[in-house]
Amino acid sequence: MLGDLTEKYQIILASNSPRRKELLTKIIPIFKVESKAVEEIYPNNLEGGGVATYLSQLKSKPFQPQENELIITADTIVIIDGIILGKPKTPEEAINMLTLLSGKKHKVITGVTIRTKDKELSFYDATKVEFYKLQPDEIEYYVKEHKPFDKAGAYGIQEWIGHVGIKKIEGDFYNVMGLPIHRVYRELKQFI
Repeated sequence: MLGDLTEKYQIILASNSPRRKELLTKIIPIFKVESKAVEEIYPNNLEGGGVATYLSQLKSKPFQPQENELIITADTIVIIDGIILGKPKTPEEAINMLTLLSGKKHKVITGVTIRTKDKELSFYDATKVEFYKLQPDEIEYYVKEHKPFDKAGAYGIQEWIGHVGIKKIEGDFYNVMGLPIHRVYRELKQFI
């Protein structure tokens, strides 16, 4: 259904995330994966969707698309009680994040930027997630076995913790995985 787009552009997913790659293959069968490191720092005056959108735009900046290239970048954050959680750097940080999320509701926001040489579009999607109360040994098991250091909020909804710890979600499941693929599809259709 995105035939015009894929005929006109070489699609580049600028992300190291295996989950984003997996999700994008559901709507675009052939694309390149390439990413460039950026320091994920954002202005203090931004909140929620503004932070995720800013970071997706920041990840897009190192690329200079050619005439026939379309770049897709994304960034996911988790917000609880006004605190923005990124990716944990250590097991202790991951345990602290999951302890904070345990038994509470939080928001997962993914910002996306779609860019060609002549055009740029950025947006975000938000999903509310509620965890059951997690026991310390469950949290420690998950961190030890799944090493969620590449995941905002220290968890992957598609992994063990999502199967046993998620009580309820409101919004796009795939957004929590790292790419709101329903919205990306619709935005790409309009982008052409």
